[in-house]
Amino acid sequence: MVNIIVEISKYLMILLITMYTYHCFSIFGYYDPYDQKRILRRQNALMFMLHIVAFMVMYLQKDDMKILAFYVIQTILFAATILLYQMLYPKSSRLVVNNMCMLLCIGMIILARLNYEKAVKQYLIAAGAVAISMAVPVIIRKFKKLSEWRNLYAVAGIASLAIVVVAGRVSYGAKLGFTIGGISIQPSELVKIIFVFFVASSFKLSMEFRNIVITTALAAFHVLILVVSKDLGAALIIFVVYLAMLYVATHQFLYVAAGVGAGSAASVAAYYLFNHVKTRVIVWKDPFAAYDNGGYQVAQSLFAIGTGGWFGMGLFQGMPDSIPVADEDFIFSAIAEELGLIFALCMILICVSCYVMFLNIAMQLHDMFYKMVALGLGTCYIFQAFLNIGGVTKFIPSTGVTLPLVSYGGSSLLSTLIMFAIIQGLYIVREDEEEDIERRKRERQRARRNRQAYEERYGKRRDELERAPRGRKKR
Repeated sequence: MVNIIVEISKYLMILLITMYTYHCFSIFGYYDPYDQKRILRRQNALMFMLHIVAFMVMYLQKDDMKILAFYVIQTILFAATILLYQMLYPKSSRLVVNNMCMLLCIGMIILARLNYEKAVKQYLIAAGAVAISMAVPVIIRKFKKLSEWRNLYAVAGIASLAIVVVAGRVSYGAKLGFTIGGISIQPSELVKIIFVFFVASSFKLSMEFRNIVITTALAAFHVLILVVSKDLGAALIIFVVYLAMLYVATHQFLYVAAGVGAGSAASVAAYYLFNHVKTRVIVWKDPFAAYDNGGYQVAQSLFAIGTGGWFGMGLFQGMPDSIPVADEDFIFSAIAEELGLIFALCMILICVSCYVMFLNIAMQLHDMFYKMVALGLGTCYIFQAFLNIGGVTKFIPSTGVTLPLVSYGGSSLLSTLIMFAIIQGLYIVREDEEEDIERRKRERQRARRNRQAYEERYGKRRDELERAPRGRKKR
């Protein structure tokens, strides 16, 4: 009986996430606020239905009351997050909140399947990070001088990365962070946000060639420190984010071409300088030929994706535990094996939906600083997702970055939730700008009507005065 329920549940979960994903894009075709709210509420219902089906299956498989208790506290967190955003920030983007909660929900489901203890830790970090991020939108909205702190952003970013080079611990061949009181901290995750603010404030200050050169040099210094610490995934993200922001700010393709050329040369140099980079390239070319020399992880990932097929094996029916670091770098493979490729593709489309919203906000903002921040954070988010999924599917060499909001990792989860909260703040700023524009338009229309009424009254009075003397002459 349990096997029948598990088999049916995987199709039901695919149906639920497919419907949710469809609403992510169909909502853009509705302009009536009532219709949009109806679709957003439907998304919430689909997410909670998917959540309860997955944990019902896990409870039937494990027969452990801890699974049900874990489900309840997660439901409280998701419901509280949605309601708090509605209450505290009624102008916020409900679609971004829904997608954020949906990705967190998928992460919690697969982490609870892989490692219950890590899933509980991830939940605690998520709860704390959501509480912290709730204060971010009001900071973005109220602090009008964030664009004036360019030097502070540069110093904070470089200093944080330098500390890792000096005191960081080595993990998987790279210095990623350090541990304080049993808590692992990876500064590069938060530095990505600080770096975006630095570039945005620098470009708003001046677009002269001299300032662009200075900004490029400091950006290159960020990348160089990450290369020295062998955190090449973060270095690549910062590099691509800077190129995207530079091109949008200057519209000079020559700058991008020069950056791509320099990046290509640096990649070749990294191949010959770092053994783990060379290993990853060899594994990318043929993981089965290098199965015993670093290719085991990617090979197992491909086996898992192929075994799952379009509809997946069902929760607890596959062997995602055989994939090394399945709960972090290779979580996409675990999802594809047990929940299916259709489910995994829908998750990718939800990530794309977030990016579309980020770009939409960036295009509609009028302030140069805010526009660059939205663009930079959106590019950072989607490119990290691309690096993770591209690495586990052998589309590109593995870079060791996490899948935002889904993979296990405290620093990554905190930075991504803050990133989404900043986007919410920018969305509210955009709404304020639209309201201000409408208010000024109404004031101009009111002033125009008053002027026309005054001119009409004055014209009638003038005609009366001109006619009055002629009447006296006739008498």
